[in-house]
Amino acid sequence: MERAVLLLALVVLATAAPAAEPAGEPSRAAALAQHVPAGEYRLDKGHSSLIFRVNHLGFSNYTARFRRFDAQLRFDPRNLTATQLTATVDARSIETDYPDPHYDFNADLKGEQWLNAAEFPEMTFRTTRIEDLGNRAMRVHGELTLRGVTRPIVLDATYNGGYVGHPMDPNARIGLSAHGVLRRSDFGISGGIPAAGTNLGVGDQVSIIIETEFSGPAMAEAQ
Repeated sequence: MERAVLLLALVVLATAAPAAEPAGEPSRAAALAQHVPAGEYRLDKGHSSLIFRVNHLGFSNYTARFRRFDAQLRFDPRNLTATQLTATVDARSIETDYPDPHYDFNADLKGEQWLNAAEFPEMTFRTTRIEDLGNRAMRVHGELTLRGVTRPIVLDATYNGGYVGHPMDPNARIGLSAHGVLRRSDFGISGGIPAAGTNLGVGDQVSIIIETEFSGPAMAEAQ
């Protein structure tokens, strides 16, 4: 009986396995990726995250996020240097994992000493120049406005690929990853920065990590 069950399982697996692509012929996924169109792309908020990390006492990199942000992208996978991006972040949407129900740490970070979100509820970013580093890598030069202060910032980004569309997702889609570092003191957020030679405080350098997808031109239009 056990032998019969094993044989049946093998038959099911064999019939369920996809047929191999003929040698020398690109897969359908590869063909779709080759035709990713240039054009206007909008942020897919359901598949995007904006995370930041900052050193805490030299013991850990405290990690938190912003929940509400938006972006508009002009993108051409065959000319990465033509990329143009504008983005906005709601400073009031900061979210931490602070567990104490009696202390609203999120509200503290929105306060005047830190983000001052009541007076400056929105952060903005816009590209100024793009470097194509090869192998889908880019160096993104831009301007970040935070707490009413605008400073240059550089992000290292990777174009992860995309497709022209799919019957269940009839718009072009692309994916990008990016990371960079800023000094919060450049934007007037200097509370708790450790004295020189110590780690007793919260670091000045803030790491930014972005994972995102964008939806673009309709499939029929792209074809």
